[in-house]
Amino acid sequence: MEDTSARWSLVTAVAPITWGTTYWVTRHALPADAALWGAVLRAVPAGLVLLAVSRRLPRGAWWWRSLVLGTLTMGAFFALVYVAAQLLPTSIASTVMATSPVVMMLVAWALLAQRPRPLAAVGAGLGVVGVAATVLTGGGAIDPLGLLASVSAMAMASVGFVLAARWSDGVDVVSSTAWQLLAGGLVLVPVALVVEGGPPALDGRALLGFAYVSLVATAVAYLAWYTGLRHLPAGTVGLVGLLNPVTGVLLGVAVAGEHLSGLQVAGALVVLTGVLLGQPTVDRTLARRRARRAAVPVVTPV
Repeated sequence: MEDTSARWSLVTAVAPITWGTTYWVTRHALPADAALWGAVLRAVPAGLVLLAVSRRLPRGAWWWRSLVLGTLTMGAFFALVYVAAQLLPTSIASTVMATSPVVMMLVAWALLAQRPRPLAAVGAGLGVVGVAATVLTGGGAIDPLGLLASVSAMAMASVGFVLAARWSDGVDVVSSTAWQLLAGGLVLVPVALVVEGGPPALDGRALLGFAYVSLVATAVAYLAWYTGLRHLPAGTVGLVGLLNPVTGVLLGVAVAGEHLSGLQVAGALVVLTGVLLGQPTVDRTLARRRARRAAVPVVTPV
């Protein structure tokens, strides 16, 4: 049977690459004092677009599942990421999220009985080392509140993604993504009204920023991510997510003028190595090579 895991990994990679750009866009194009409304304006338009495509409403358990998943992976998650992006440098905010593969592997082991593969565990370890090299040498002060927001977002999303993989049966990915986006965004509306008042006034720059964040870095990205979760182990998908910090660091250097040290370059290379080691294709290739080496010709005595 043809090995399609590499193809699905490439599809999944669309998500972390676009997510890595949202830190810079949020920091430089969106209003700084509207984290809750920022999350609403990111999730709801994306959900409405996908709902218009799927033309399907939730049924049965998917009403409460959409609410749980939407809150964990989108509603509260977007608000926390928004806060982190405003309080932390782009490189640091994006790399903190790269610790999620370890959490996803552990949660998937507990909820899905997906035992971490040895190479995937090694890849996750390398990813953490690469992240540490980037974070600890990154320029700019580390705001404790921003760091807490980023870590909280990572943990909540990791649990939500694994639950989404567990509950994915019987529903197409476009519909389930649309429901989660709408639930996650709408649940924040009353909180945003109480905490922040009415929606913020948006200029042309902010409108363009929200259009990109909502349609590209949310609608398209989440479709790619959830498609990957349906075809790959959760731990592998989490490792592909390590492309998020690499994108964030490179964008911070190229566009925002942030400093990149030699150690950070080495850290990014280590992260990429971790992503490659965690792919199922690598496991299968090594297994075939071991099988060929173990195949010793049988010599029949004459």
